[in-house]
Amino acid sequence: MPTAERMATIERAPAKLTLSLRIVGVRGDGYHLIDAEMVTLSLADELTFGAATKTTLRTTMDLCGGWRGLAISDGPDNLVARALAQLGRHAEVAIRKRIPAGAGLGGGSADAAAVYRWAGRTAAEDVAGSAALGADVPFCIRGGRARVTGIGETIEPLATEAKTFTLLIPPFGISTPAVYRAWDTLRGPTGSESNDLESAALRVEPELARWRDRLGYATGRTPTLAGSGATWFVEGSFPGDGRVVVTTDLG
Repeated sequence: MPTAERMATIERAPAKLTLSLRIVGVRGDGYHLIDAEMVTLSLADELTFGAATKTTLRTTMDLCGGWRGLAISDGPDNLVARALAQLGRHAEVAIRKRIPAGAGLGGGSADAAAVYRWAGRTAAEDVAGSAALGADVPFCIRGGRARVTGIGETIEPLATEAKTFTLLIPPFGISTPAVYRAWDTLRGPTGSESNDLESAALRVEPELARWRDRLGYATGRTPTLAGSGATWFVEGSFPGDGRVVVTTDLG
């Protein structure tokens, strides 16, 4: 009978959706301060951890909506490998990717958060420290619904709500650092809706506008950009034509 230490452990890694995002300042070191509302979605990656003396990753693509996705490295730059290294752990990890990379749904951050949960590192100081990997990682560790402030390290839980959203994910990704640089260049615009990064993302990738209009036309609603992009979303269920319907993950 294998010991618990040697048995494979499976962790879900749910996507996150940023319902609102305000940039409220920039620190001296260049990190942007945010005030955001985030929720966990039913869409999730799945990570299987096995005992190992050296970290190895194996990624299988099972992307939602038939999205082609960006290339994902299985090397040391993968957020799973970086999270393991930060925690001083090794594992053999099989990653089943359902969340597209570069879509603004926190796929990489969700996977890094799964490492923290697998390692049992979910204390407040561990969660705050995980922000060094990315602003979305602390929220992805905790999940649910929350107000997220600072550089992502401060999580204020909010009451969960059962909601449905329709996502439209373009066949390209957006670089988060590039969007923040564009926001700085534009001298910090405030979003006309609920996302201050929307105009900066459109500056980085003008093709986003066509996908926004496609979702708006199909649903009769005004789409919101998910984080730094590239996903657009509206509340409600509007299946069809490359759209993906998801719900909040109430745990």
